[in-house]
Amino acid sequence: MHEHSAHAEHVYTCTQRDSAAASSSVVASWRRCIAMHQLAPEERRAPLRLMDQEFRQAREQSEQLIANATDELDRLFTTAGKAGCCLLLTDRDGIALERRGAIGDDKEFHDLGLWTGSVWTEASIGTNGIGTALADERSVSIFRDQHFFCSNIKLSCTTSPIRDHRGQLAAALDISTCRDDVNEMTLGILAQMVRDAAMRIEINLFRSAYAGARFVMVPSGTNPTAALLAVDRHDLVLGATRAARLALKLDDRSIAAGIPAADALHETRMSDDEDLVEAERAALLRALTRSSGNVSQAAIALGMSRATLHRKMKKLNLH
Repeated sequence: MHEHSAHAEHVYTCTQRDSAAASSSVVASWRRCIAMHQLAPEERRAPLRLMDQEFRQAREQSEQLIANATDELDRLFTTAGKAGCCLLLTDRDGIALERRGAIGDDKEFHDLGLWTGSVWTEASIGTNGIGTALADERSVSIFRDQHFFCSNIKLSCTTSPIRDHRGQLAAALDISTCRDDVNEMTLGILAQMVRDAAMRIEINLFRSAYAGARFVMVPSGTNPTAALLAVDRHDLVLGATRAARLALKLDDRSIAAGIPAADALHETRMSDDEDLVEAERAALLRALTRSSGNVSQAAIALGMSRATLHRKMKKLNLH
């Protein structure tokens, strides 16, 4: 009990100092919990829970998210689950849609509210990995007494937000543990695992949204595997991940207006005449490649005579 009262006093003391709130994202979250959500750190409470019908509706609205995240959740749990961890996938409102956990740990996690149908926002349960990651729109780790409520100070969690095909906040992926032997270094390793899994889910969502498109990786110093463009057969950009949008300064408006991938990538621009010549060269090369170099077959595929194809090949220096 003394531990709980000491924690509550520490929260109140820190939140009264402007310098602490400015330098610490955790203290800034504590301040939001007190000022915005009217919460008190000495309370013992579990997160809000949805009624069954509300939960079913939330899952139906996130059907595509769940489908694209299932394999990653299973893969992540094969590693983290053995270490006494619980996995939660939430929507952007902090509603736990999917859960992975070992049966032996279920009671402890259920008592804490780490269960499907629970709402893990800051308004519901104070500073926590999921709620604070959603509020700040960035990856967050909350180690034990960095949680707002005294009832959660044995819990450690690390969360990464997940963005949809337009780069908008869509969900969060969390690993939580109550193990006494977990330290900040261990939590850091779990945090990297969560970030990697969240990135793969984002890519899955992006590919699903633009099924049938070509995907071009954007040169990016931060995270090149997450920076993708979806491009149609005319080389026009259909969509871009958040990483690609940041790297290329793209937004919904510029994408909707229509922009060639070559222009978005700032490749060397050619004149319209040169563009046409290159387009014709590319068409001939594709036909010749598909026919394994057989000019007669390539000519038939292109709907022209063999003599005409030979003239074009000579003109474009393809012999």
